[in-house]
Amino acid sequence: MRLFRTEWSARSDAQLLRAVAAGEPDALAALYDRHAGWLHVRLSRRCADPETVTEVLQDTFVTVWRSAAGRHRGEAGGWLWVIASRRLVDARRSQLRAAEIQQAHASREPDAVRAVAPSAEERVLSGGLEYGDLGTALDRLSPELREVLRATVVDGLSTREAADLLGIPEGTVKTRAMRARRELRDALSLLGAATTHPIGGPA
Repeated sequence: MRLFRTEWSARSDAQLLRAVAAGEPDALAALYDRHAGWLHVRLSRRCADPETVTEVLQDTFVTVWRSAAGRHRGEAGGWLWVIASRRLVDARRSQLRAAEIQQAHASREPDAVRAVAPSAEERVLSGGLEYGDLGTALDRLSPELREVLRATVVDGLSTREAADLLGIPEGTVKTRAMRARRELRDALSLLGAATTHPIGGPA
């Protein structure tokens, strides 16, 4: 069994994904062994609830099992993070909706329940924000601006969700997001990439 597991672990991500698409559970296990650790760490930086992190991690690999057929080549890391970040967004929205419903029932004001609108910038999730010129420009931002940009653009959180996740007021999220976009555009301009990697409008 150990030799068999070692054989799988020696394969590339692309080979493992093709095997997962063919229905090989041991290939999925090897992919999990390779990537679950850093995914868990990165998710934990976005969410302080260990139970949510564990649930999101499990959902991520369930999605991989179901969707591997559409992934034909390349390293799996970026794709896995896109899946994981979207699952985290979904989990946070579900929690917020549940909290709103509970609060509305407690106050007997059903009209107070409001659906959380999807982020207008979810389309950027698969755009490789943290790689290449964009990654270099992102690293030039201060930590507080970078974490807001990652929460609102990379993770696709709304202003309210980002404020809840980061523990800061919504107004601060908006202000930092605007500053982050401005500084990111300036950094990209210096890198000669401003016209090829649009970031979108204000928060």
